[in-house]
Amino acid sequence: MSEHPATFHYGEDHLTAGIALSIAKGMTKGILSDTARQAVRRSAEDVKTIANGDRAVYGINTGFGPLCTTQISKQETGKLQKNLLMSHAVGLGDPITNEIAKLMMILKVHALAKGYSGVQESTIDRIIFHIDRDIIPLVPEQGSVGASGDLAPLAHLFLPLIGLGKVHVDGNYTDTASLLQKEGLEPIELGAKEGLGLINGTQFIAAHAVKVVEKLQNILSHADISGAMMIEGLLASVKPFSRELHEIRAYKGSRHVAQHISKLLADSEVVHSHANCARVQDPYSLRCMPQVHGASRNAWLHVKEMLEIEINSVTDNPIVFSADHTISGGNFHGQPMALPLDYACLAAAELGNISDRRIYLSLEGDTPGVPKLLLKETGTNSGFMIPQYTTAALVSENKGLCFPASADSIPTSLGQEDHVSMGSIGGRKALRVIENVEKIIGVEIFCAAQALDFHRPLKSSKIMTAIHDYVRSKIAHLEADTVMNEMMQTAVEMVKNKELVAVAKEAASYHGIDLQTEFSAEFDQY
Repeated sequence: MSEHPATFHYGEDHLTAGIALSIAKGMTKGILSDTARQAVRRSAEDVKTIANGDRAVYGINTGFGPLCTTQISKQETGKLQKNLLMSHAVGLGDPITNEIAKLMMILKVHALAKGYSGVQESTIDRIIFHIDRDIIPLVPEQGSVGASGDLAPLAHLFLPLIGLGKVHVDGNYTDTASLLQKEGLEPIELGAKEGLGLINGTQFIAAHAVKVVEKLQNILSHADISGAMMIEGLLASVKPFSRELHEIRAYKGSRHVAQHISKLLADSEVVHSHANCARVQDPYSLRCMPQVHGASRNAWLHVKEMLEIEINSVTDNPIVFSADHTISGGNFHGQPMALPLDYACLAAAELGNISDRRIYLSLEGDTPGVPKLLLKETGTNSGFMIPQYTTAALVSENKGLCFPASADSIPTSLGQEDHVSMGSIGGRKALRVIENVEKIIGVEIFCAAQALDFHRPLKSSKIMTAIHDYVRSKIAHLEADTVMNEMMQTAVEMVKNKELVAVAKEAASYHGIDLQTEFSAEFDQY
């Protein structure tokens, strides 16, 4: 994650996943400048002009979807918008996390503040109030098909604007009406097009993609660390990580991984101890880490690039360029993010797949000095056999989740919306796969640390020593069977909380080691 700014100007500055997360965490203050306010007011005035005229403009003085030919009277435009929010709040399932709901509001404010949506300044100010005060609407996770915007989740997100729905505040959900009374606030009276401007858009998909970018980047970095520890633990060769090999197949991802792992293992006595051994080559899960981890890195670059375009775009409908120029188009369609999210899902799953293979290798007992099942005395002890069952189950679960959501489309809205992206489902399941991979990599670290213990007193590289010492400060070396799930969970938390990446950076800084590769600026920032 790159450095976050102290302030961010909605509608004007360039938004990234990192900045959006920084605003959500309260580390960056999002503000609406005078320039943005002028653009918002101008667009709202354009909509008023259209609403007061006789020309039919979709969503401003007509019905929605299959009712687009039904013209609405001037007196009923406000009622139309309120009805829109109420009728579309049909989501089911568990609430999404507060962080993702907050990200949705941040992304929506940024899009509305560009001044093409006709939403009132006071409406945007109320959304910013929710963001700044951490008053988060309850949004069910199911109900969006990712086409005419994320209609159902966005309707739930903005029910509190009109005094309906529930919000999470001070650790509990409460009725919005009670909150407004406590705060001395009145519900917003929606003007023409406002309901449509609020619920048309891809902010549910995009908010999930922000978390995918963050969490996938983290497991990519930890996969290199767990893989490097397995290289030492299983006495694998580092020749397949040689720079010249990857320069003749010059993918950024594989070159970055090869350089990164080489730096992690620099000057390792364990690596040098078998430089002249008789083994010709290692299994693919060790030898092909640059190619496999690197391919997933390339997928991460793609989803990051697509997301930055998406979250700096206007994705509602119709788009209001002026009172005389509106376009009813398809900027709300989620396909541009649905495809990269499915790609990212597959990229994450493959990190788990190859990690499980390395775990299996560590149990075989084929590495000199490393006992079968990673315990000296087996028979009465099962050793580390069964943790690999867990990773095998997680890998299999991920395979089922990798079917691309974007390959499906079910017509809705009486055929008006006859092709939909299902990107909302793709975003949700990509996060599920990533969370499973966090667990798999945690188990790999658990096993790799045990394997590496058997090579003492040989020393690891300075960075890997610091990482191994950190693992051992929380998880003891095992000599006999014990209940392992809490130890495994501790290792998983290290991955989820980005701990080992932080340890590696701290050790590199302390020892004056440059961990950066020529591609770090692209792969380390989002």
